[in-house]
Amino acid sequence: MKPLLIAFCWLALGADCAFAQSAKLAVTSSAFEQGHPIPVKYTCQGDDVSPPIKWECAPANTKSFALICDDPDAPGGTWVHWVIYNLPPDAPSLPENTAKSETLPNGAAPGRNSFQNIGYGGPCPPGGKAHRYFFKVYALDTLLTLDSHPDKEKLLAAMKGHILAQGQLMGTYQRR
Repeated sequence: MKPLLIAFCWLALGADCAFAQSAKLAVTSSAFEQGHPIPVKYTCQGDDVSPPIKWECAPANTKSFALICDDPDAPGGTWVHWVIYNLPPDAPSLPENTAKSETLPNGAAPGRNSFQNIGYGGPCPPGGKAHRYFFKVYALDTLLTLDSHPDKEKLLAAMKGHILAQGQLMGTYQRR
C-alpha cells in the first residue's frame, strides 16, 4: 500500500515534468490557452498590460530565465513585443501587468521591443487575419551581462551556448 501511495503522490506532484523531455519547459498562462485568442485586455486595443506567464520543468542547474514574445506574422517581418532576462531561478513566473520600468524588483532586466520601448507592448496587428504571438521562455545556465536594454537579437546572441531548456506558449489576436 505504501509504494502505491508514493507513486500516486509522485504522479500528482510532478509527473508532467518527470516525463517531459529534459530540454522542454512547460509554458502556460491563466489568461489564455495554447493556440487560443489572447484577451483584448492584453493588447493595444485594451489595457496593454502583460498577461501572467508561468513555466515549469526547469533543469535543477538553471541560473536564470529569459522571455521573448514575438509575432512572426507582422507585415514587415517578425515584431518583438517583450524582452526580459535574468529572471531568478526561484521565480518561475511573471505576474499580470509586469512593470515597464528600468529595473524590476526581482532583479530581472528588461530589453527593448520593436516599439523601441522597454517592457511589454501588446498585440496590435493591422486589420485582417489573426496573428500568432509566441511567448518563448528559456532556462539558462548563467546570469547574462548585457548592455542596457538589449533587443531580441542581442539577447539571443548572449544566450547562445547557455540554453538548458526552452518552451513556448502561442496565442492569437485579430484586430477588432
